[in-house]
Amino acid sequence: MTNKLTHTRNSLPEKCRTQVVSILQSKLADAIDLMMQAKQAHWNVKGPHFMTLHQLFDHVFQETQKSVDLIAERIMQLGGKARGTVRAASNESSLPEYSLDISNGVNHIAELAHALSFFGDLLRTDILSVTELGDSSSADILTEIARRADLSLWFVEAHEQTKK
Repeated sequence: MTNKLTHTRNSLPEKCRTQVVSILQSKLADAIDLMMQAKQAHWNVKGPHFMTLHQLFDHVFQETQKSVDLIAERIMQLGGKARGTVRAASNESSLPEYSLDISNGVNHIAELAHALSFFGDLLRTDILSVTELGDSSSADILTEIARRADLSLWFVEAHEQTKK
């Protein structure tokens, strides 16, 4: 994998852009993995709350798909090359593996909530890193994605909560 950047008139120093592209590429892999984990839950959920969860998991997929686009386009803006294939994401993702053996809604909720939380933690670390590198635009994009992930986590976790 080459880190050679293409020519751009973007005023961020090349060293900064190279480091930020590397960070964004790892987030792209994570986001693609998360997107497909949500789709895995969407396709395979069973149980009494099927339709509600089926739609919820598709919503998480769609929101994450928007995040994938934001990340890939920012990589390109910085002169990088987005590695967005499923195979690249599989090789580079930091997310925990999603269980392929579950079908009931409770387990999908727990598994997807864990992935969303993990993704949010990774994003917050990377927001600090790109900020320290001086790329406030990438930090802003990652912040928007973190807000989306937190919102999706809230939606998913709401299905775990009961009255006490």
